[in-house]
Amino acid sequence: MGALHDGHLALVRAAAEQCSQVVASIFVNPTQFAPHEDLSTYPRNEDLDKQLLESAGCHVVFLPDTATVYGGSSTKVRVEGVSSRYEGEFRPTHFEGVATVVTKLFGLVQPQRAYFGTKDLQQCAVINRLVRDLFLPVELKFVETVREPSGLARSSRNAYLSGDERQAATAVIRVLTQCCEGLRRSSEEAFTGSILEDSRKTLADSGFAVDYLDLVDPQTMEPLNKPSPGSRVVVAARLGKVRLLDNISVYGTPLQFTA
Repeated sequence: MGALHDGHLALVRAAAEQCSQVVASIFVNPTQFAPHEDLSTYPRNEDLDKQLLESAGCHVVFLPDTATVYGGSSTKVRVEGVSSRYEGEFRPTHFEGVATVVTKLFGLVQPQRAYFGTKDLQQCAVINRLVRDLFLPVELKFVETVREPSGLARSSRNAYLSGDERQAATAVIRVLTQCCEGLRRSSEEAFTGSILEDSRKTLADSGFAVDYLDLVDPQTMEPLNKPSPGSRVVVAARLGKVRLLDNISVYGTPLQFTA
């Protein structure tokens, strides 16, 4: 959606290493914002974005307007199940907007491969299910989260953080790391709940309003009672006016989806 940072550019660089032609779309998608969210103020810098994309190895920048993407269309795409928990509970219309615009962009660009960052874990799960269920002829590639030197996951919305908030936001990765360490040590169902609850409390005590922090199967986005290969801890927490999303693998394994 623009306001590009090194996390986005990592996707372009990965694509440039594996593909002969790289197309990047920039489109601030109105259908994935709720009425109270920041569509009108979402950061935009199209000229800089185009320069960054070129420097990262992008060959074509696709800049559709709203009329091109939606133009009187009434079709919506909904991915049931995997979209229902977590972000689906806090942002009920979000994934319908994501699934619809991704389907449209796949139709317009017709890529052979598409690259997504794992910071938005549930988005990756939704798109993976979308492609599988609709038999879309595109291969998905997932690139691990790019972080600032402090460990904070790179995000366009980090621009909203004050200096003090940016420092405080580093608690997210510390808590996730400690949580995963605890889960690896215990790996018992009886202790998982208390480890997760302690992590939520630590974030709350650090000034965050925690929407969720949970252990999940990344393919189904269902909560788990104990860690398993591939499982991840996901978090969404608000600091001031900024809502931060992050996740890490309990065992340090790359994100993979089975067929």
